[in-house]
Amino acid sequence: MATITFIQPDGTARACVNFEGMTLMQLAVGNLVDGIDALCGGMMQCATCHCWIDEAWIDRTGPASPDERAMIEGLSGVEVRPTSRLSCQVQLGEELDGLIVHLPPDQPGI
Repeated sequence: MATITFIQPDGTARACVNFEGMTLMQLAVGNLVDGIDALCGGMMQCATCHCWIDEAWIDRTGPASPDERAMIEGLSGVEVRPTSRLSCQVQLGEELDGLIVHLPPDQPGI
């Protein structure tokens, strides 16, 4: 198990405990974290689970894959950062205990 902290769009922090094998998106949705809609259910088809991994953690989560990056960059009105990820593509494990994830404000392109 690991504790993941989501910084919600309004700036409030929300700590959630995950179980091995969950994705970041599943953890957020299961805990009603504001800022993750996950309309496609984790199929990497909608990008409504876009997030920014805290810079201190991006080496451990890894960067977005080329397909993931293309999905994120294809959205209009979305601030894309080097740490942008789709939370449905981030597998959680004990090595990510303490991970901090920032959630963008409402994204008009989604």
